[in-house]
Amino acid sequence: MRIRFDKLGVVIAAIAAYAAFLAPFATFRANRIVPGEARSILEALPTTAGPILLAILVAGALIALLKTPLVLRLGASVVALAALAILIGVAGSFLTPVGNTFARVSPASGFWLLIFAFTLLLADVLTRLNPSPWARVGVLVVAAVAIGLLLISGQWNSLSILKEYANRADSFWAEGSKHITLALGSLAVAAVVGLPLGILCHRVEKLRAGVLNVLNIIQTIPSIALFGLLIAPLGWVATHVPGAAELGIRGIGTAPAFVALFLYSLLPVVANTVVGLAGVPRAANDAARGMGMTDRQRLFGVEFPLAFPVILTGIRIVLVQNIGLATIAALIGGGGFGVFVFQGVGQTAMDLVLLGAVPTVALAFVAAIILDAVIEMTATKRRVETA
Repeated sequence: MRIRFDKLGVVIAAIAAYAAFLAPFATFRANRIVPGEARSILEALPTTAGPILLAILVAGALIALLKTPLVLRLGASVVALAALAILIGVAGSFLTPVGNTFARVSPASGFWLLIFAFTLLLADVLTRLNPSPWARVGVLVVAAVAIGLLLISGQWNSLSILKEYANRADSFWAEGSKHITLALGSLAVAAVVGLPLGILCHRVEKLRAGVLNVLNIIQTIPSIALFGLLIAPLGWVATHVPGAAELGIRGIGTAPAFVALFLYSLLPVVANTVVGLAGVPRAANDAARGMGMTDRQRLFGVEFPLAFPVILTGIRIVLVQNIGLATIAALIGGGGFGVFVFQGVGQTAMDLVLLGAVPTVALAFVAAIILDAVIEMTATKRRVETA
């Protein structure tokens, strides 16, 4: 019988093989700053755990490599990811000397490559299965619960990133709150300003090109440069406008970061509003006119509901973009998870960098999945209503 290989599976198997047998699984450091010592899977885990993990990884790679049923591929990816998540915690406990509070154990490149490979396999399976939006959100909830249980159980407490968190627990949640406030707050203001502006651009064709060109220019300005450009004018406002400083407006801090994120948010919101309204079928508008609906009634009763999935796509782009860009706000005192990223870079403490980077990536990932599900549900509902 002819053996058939899966094209994506070849890539996944190659990554998994390299990560499992050639790349380091964990890194041991005597303290948080000194260079680390690489440890392979067999060196980082107890005598029985290492071979078991290798067997799971080899089996998962073979399942990915060959043309196998989707259910089997799904099971292989989940088992491999669960084993990696559990055993990296075991590696932390195994490598840390008893009673040593200075030693640091962190996941190395091999671990991250294995996570990437089997997450890619899981994503490929879910794409082929084409689950409903609610099912995708359910998968996200299950994953979040599993990670939460691992955190609560203390399975990962011996890892360096959790030790960094333990030393900065209060500031972590404070900076997390600032990060979310910057991302969501700037999005909310951009929606309040951008939606009416997009409607106006759709209605007035002469205005459309000028507004979109200006917003395109703003979008091309590097984030750090825009933050810097806002320092002087906002500093002037804080000094010369009564009450501005009391409201928190100043040259550095949250204000310039908020304004910059707001400016970056305008283009996707305005452009998608214009595109969404332009895509409303002419027949729907003609039918609404025939029923005697006013322009206002047509806008809110016909055009806006039909354009909403496209507008929501723009909001999704903005939210994911702002979650990432809010990290840069720490450079001008705006707070957020970027505080830990830049502190870690300054101290050459990569675990501190991860303490800021991992939750940022997780927030963006969760926001993208949830909004993708909402967009699909909204689009499906509109198709049913117009059918």
